[in-house]
Amino acid sequence: MKNIAVILAGCGVYDGSEINEAVLTLLHIAKNGAAYQCFAPDIEQLHTINHITGEEMPSNRNVLTEAARIARGDIKSLSELDVNEFDALIVPGGFGAAKNLCDFAINGTEAQINGLVLSACQSFADAQKAAGYMCIAPALIPFIYPKAALTIGNDEATAAALTSLGATHTACAVDDIVIDEDNKLVTTPAYMLAQSILDADAGIEKLVKNVLALT
Repeated sequence: MKNIAVILAGCGVYDGSEINEAVLTLLHIAKNGAAYQCFAPDIEQLHTINHITGEEMPSNRNVLTEAARIARGDIKSLSELDVNEFDALIVPGGFGAAKNLCDFAINGTEAQINGLVLSACQSFADAQKAAGYMCIAPALIPFIYPKAALTIGNDEATAAALTSLGATHTACAVDDIVIDEDNKLVTTPAYMLAQSILDADAGIEKLVKNVLALT
């Protein structure tokens, strides 16, 4: 049975992992007969957003503790991820990927990636193991794969920023994927474009199947 590492960035679209994307990812991994283990960095998230009002809340939260909500408590600190135990990596989106795993949402082309996240993701690249990144999570890719082909959908400003960081961006429909065969890398727009959970599901299903096919 193939074993997939899934890196989460908290819980909630505006300050953590996009919950629908994360759950659909886990669902399709299981439907394809593979196993998964969720991980998240044990760090404080950038900020906490009230998902009703969109306003920042005074209290802050821990990325690992929040991500555990999605994983039903079955989650490990990212520091425990051993690439040798897994066949592939998938990173769902949500603003947490661009706020907590890196700071692309804040600093754009001057962004930096969390050191632990870089080490974990780089280990899959170095081992030539397949990886999938969805929604805004491909913002991590330029730090890991030089000149990789990827998509975040069709947002011109975001695409331009990623291109300036060294990526090759391809516009992509919500129900489609971009595959970088050389890097065994699969990306899909998900909620960068999705207007419904069905929209998001179409691309995520393809991403998971193709990541598994590349293992």
